[in-house]
Amino acid sequence: MIPYSILDLSPVAEGHSVREALDASRSLAQVAEKNGYRRFWLAEHHGMPGIASAATALVISHVAAGTESIRVGSGGIMLPNHSPLVIAEQFGTLEALYPGRVELGLGRAPGTDMRTARALRRNMEAGAESFPHDILELQRLLGEPDDEGGLIAVPGMNSHVPIWLLGSSLYSAHLAAALGLPYAFASHFAPDQLLDAVEIYRERFQPSAGLQKPYVMVGTMAAIAETDREAAHLFTSAQQQFVNLRRNIRRSFPRPVETMDGFWTEMERIGVEHTLRYAIVGSPETAADKLSRFIADVRPDEIIVSTPVHDLQARIRSVELFAGLPQRISQAA
Repeated sequence: MIPYSILDLSPVAEGHSVREALDASRSLAQVAEKNGYRRFWLAEHHGMPGIASAATALVISHVAAGTESIRVGSGGIMLPNHSPLVIAEQFGTLEALYPGRVELGLGRAPGTDMRTARALRRNMEAGAESFPHDILELQRLLGEPDDEGGLIAVPGMNSHVPIWLLGSSLYSAHLAAALGLPYAFASHFAPDQLLDAVEIYRERFQPSAGLQKPYVMVGTMAAIAETDREAAHLFTSAQQQFVNLRRNIRRSFPRPVETMDGFWTEMERIGVEHTLRYAIVGSPETAADKLSRFIADVRPDEIIVSTPVHDLQARIRSVELFAGLPQRISQAA
């Protein structure tokens, strides 16, 4: 059975505070740890009232402090938003606090709107164009310092924090393969190039000091409940959120609704359902069937699941039920 992990955005649910969102992430990580998930990653987003994980390294520390063994990391840090030295210091510090548990997933998207991205990056073109160089610089800063008195990260040097490359395009597949990095594809919201990207990565992978053969993790969303109807109800929160993103409406993560009819237009429905077509929504029986077909199509080495459910207890229950899907799939095989 392939391993499963959690991607969390610390959703600020409608009617709740940022503090409650951050504590919910820690509670979810504790449940994931008890249920055998391999890693728990937080995502960097900015300027979004429904997401509390902007200061990603701080949220990782909050989660790691409440857990004991699960790997914690970023899914991901948007490296063009930051100096490689700053990220090396942050994750070197995390590794010192939680040795052997910290991972650094890197992406190049802004993770926000263009106005906020400009405030973060200052120089938009330089940030994106220097991405491959910045990855190499970050690897150097997290590794052994040279003997020439060059720039060092303290903390950071000699920490050897594992680096992943995240992406949603063919560019990221080529880059991850060339650098010999483990690769995570954001198919939970960008499904169109998934199969091509995975194929390119595997065909063109170059072994590196850190990884001898390709390793692919793919993303999916999940809302699992005791019945298909209940799960579909829970998932209306995510559907509303994606409609709001398309309308440039910024608000907290919405409560579920009885029906999406009247909320979205027909074109919005088609667009959102296409974007979320790999989502695992339904009862455990339905979810196991969907997940089995997804695995057969993609053949991933690992799956990372995001659970966009408004109520914390329902979110926790979905994570628990997802953990039981591998056994159901195995029994059905």
